[in-house]
Amino acid sequence: MSDSELIHGLEVAKHASRDSCWVVVNGHVYDVTEYLDKHPGGSQILLQYGGKDATSIYEPNHPKGTIEKGLPKDKHLGPVDPATVATPQKPQVTRDLDKTARIPLSHCVNLDDIEKAAERIISHSAWVYFRSGADDLRALANNRDDWKKVSLRPRVMRNVRRVDMRRTMLGTRYRLPFFIAPAARARLVHEDGELCIARGAARAGIPYCPSTYSTVPHDELARGHAATAAEVGDDTSELWFQLYVAHEKPRTLELIKTARDNGYKALVITVDSPVVGKREDDERYRAELATASGDDTVLTEWYRPQTSEDGPPLRGHHSSTLNWDDLPWIREAWGPHNGPVVLKGIQCAEDAALAYDHGVDAIYLSNHGGRQCDDAPSSIRTLLEIRRFYPHLLGKMDIFLDGWVRRGTDIIKALCLGATAVSLGRPFMYATAYGDEGVMKVIQLLSEEIETTMRNMGVTSLDQLNPSYVNTKILERELPDDLRFEAEWPAFKPKL
Repeated sequence: MSDSELIHGLEVAKHASRDSCWVVVNGHVYDVTEYLDKHPGGSQILLQYGGKDATSIYEPNHPKGTIEKGLPKDKHLGPVDPATVATPQKPQVTRDLDKTARIPLSHCVNLDDIEKAAERIISHSAWVYFRSGADDLRALANNRDDWKKVSLRPRVMRNVRRVDMRRTMLGTRYRLPFFIAPAARARLVHEDGELCIARGAARAGIPYCPSTYSTVPHDELARGHAATAAEVGDDTSELWFQLYVAHEKPRTLELIKTARDNGYKALVITVDSPVVGKREDDERYRAELATASGDDTVLTEWYRPQTSEDGPPLRGHHSSTLNWDDLPWIREAWGPHNGPVVLKGIQCAEDAALAYDHGVDAIYLSNHGGRQCDDAPSSIRTLLEIRRFYPHLLGKMDIFLDGWVRRGTDIIKALCLGATAVSLGRPFMYATAYGDEGVMKVIQLLSEEIETTMRNMGVTSLDQLNPSYVNTKILERELPDDLRFEAEWPAFKPKL
């Protein structure tokens, strides 16, 4: 292509508004105007880089080929003249943390240590994204504090020389009773991103459920996972696919096809995100960046209300119409022989029962790490609520949970109360800052704690755990006495 056919940087710079927004990524110009309200991260970040080179912010947050595949060909405007485009100085927000001393992994003896170590080496923007929660962080506090309201009741004088930590999830026997939860943007902290996590899961023989928004393409994750499994000679580990249902049904069908084609063994549908929660640390950081860049005009874009009945609602980056009647077509698209269907984001006993009524294979108790609805209950509290009001669900379908799991004792408590297994998200994202070694460190620490706790509890197999090994009276006093929801709105009452 001749120089005369290159797009001049001054022409690109003219298109920096909601009416016409162009960005440069890897030397090519793209018209993202019509995509502004569809962008999962909101239109604000696109407008902040409108008319500019967005490569530096694009690459750590997206799998390769995202923009090429996501935009129609007529929005691919062509190559830019590199001599006419200035790479914008990425605004920085400093903090007072002393980052001079990198903490060796060998000094990390628990998951909190790994979090503290990661804070010293990852960018402030990544730290804010991984750490943030909704509003006043009370849902996040519920996750952390409710584990303390359940105590263990160890038994003694038992032969615990050998213990078995294997656990069956969705019909498959895995080597440990936990799996890796969906969390996105791992390339913010390591160039291999989610590949570090996939390789770690394969080595440990546990499931990994990558996010829809994995910064490594799902086919590449599947190949990396399979290669590691072959290398270690163990095919126990499997990949599950986390699905955010999109506004457009064709996009959802495309994601499900991706999961099928790449051999993912379960479809985990996130149901607690009709809109994105108000994560104030994220929004405060955006405001600081905008001020540092000298452009505050884009800040209002994040708060734009719904402009039409057909348009997405405020913070509506995923489907806001997803309902129980959508499950049949999602199941049909997934196919009857491609694996179980799981609903992630169950937060009350009624919805657990409705999920069973609708034939899902498993439920995943979660308040999205405290990032969606503030004051939402912890998953261990929801599990107790199910035990009180729908105890017959236990054993009829797998029940998973997450939410500030930081110790092997937390995992043991959940299993005692009827959980099939638990999952962890943030600790693995922090650990990814240390690459494959960091991921394996998290797995090692949890494994050691589970094994030690089992022996001190007097059990040799996880299948021996039951409610007699825990005291839940403190937490049970905080549960509702009845389900008023069912009495007041009987149309929504489960059929059980």
